[in-house]
Amino acid sequence: MKVLITGAAGFIGSTLGLRLLQEGHEVHGLDNLNDYYDVNLKKARLARLETFSTFRFHLLDLADRDGVAALFQAQGFDTVVNLAAQAGVRYSIENPAAYVDSNMVGFGNILEGCRHTKVGHLVYASSSSVYGLNTQMPFSVRHNVDHPISLYAASKKANELMAHTYSYLYNLPATGLRFFTVYGPWGRPDMALFLFTKAILAGEPIKVFNNGQMQRDFTYIDDIVEGVIRVMKTIPEADPLWDPAAPTPSSSCVPYRLYNIGNNQPVPLMDFVHAIEEALGSKAFIDYLPLQAGDVPATYADVNDLIADTGFKPSTPVSEGVQHFVDWYRGYYV
Repeated sequence: MKVLITGAAGFIGSTLGLRLLQEGHEVHGLDNLNDYYDVNLKKARLARLETFSTFRFHLLDLADRDGVAALFQAQGFDTVVNLAAQAGVRYSIENPAAYVDSNMVGFGNILEGCRHTKVGHLVYASSSSVYGLNTQMPFSVRHNVDHPISLYAASKKANELMAHTYSYLYNLPATGLRFFTVYGPWGRPDMALFLFTKAILAGEPIKVFNNGQMQRDFTYIDDIVEGVIRVMKTIPEADPLWDPAAPTPSSSCVPYRLYNIGNNQPVPLMDFVHAIEEALGSKAFIDYLPLQAGDVPATYADVNDLIADTGFKPSTPVSEGVQHFVDWYRGYYV
């Protein structure tokens, strides 16, 4: 395949790109290399991809309508995996404009590129944050998600609605993936595992929100990438069982699907902290804080639809995944 990965210098994008290149695909990576976090880390991720002759990098912002349109017209991609986004629930409260520009305007440009060049399959990142005020566990793609509690979550919900519209109007096969707390080597410095590891090694306290009463469906990066690749090869078709009188949000009368990709096992945050302590051989000093605005106390993925359609279920234990991250962190930073 000839694949475009947006957000190719990001955590998930670079790991997916490496796997696709190893499998022999032609990969084009798009990224704007913004300074939301360490640009040198992003460049180091890209360096792994640039060792392949079948990789080409495009320094471009998704919000650049003409630039994105020109790229699509020049290349003619078979598949597009949109992973570029302004990430972070808490940062969306500080800088909402960044989320509108990247996650909504940028995604609109991707949809237009796919439409005008007849892309065979658009796979795009949504997020577990879309479940918002929902408390029915596990979270299912068949549940209604009309009550987000952060602009980041709202922008991801908007992406799902925009994609469905293009599937309906232009018969664009589109699959949205709701990722659940992704972690692992080459991860994002603003995520808990990275922050906790750095602080513990420095002998500094870690910030634990909601007084430690949090649960997350932590999902290892290799499981995420395997899920994405399985979905890329599972091009959606109209669901013959879809009923407009009782519509399920996860499919449609057009080529459109939604899947959760999570470990299907919520882990108490303090168990996660203990796994980091075990991997580091050091105890954490903990600063307990209230729940942050925009955060939810628990996430838990129902992955039955993913299993049924792709035959894949994420399964990496947290203890194993955390150890892999710590080994990478020590090699990269220490």
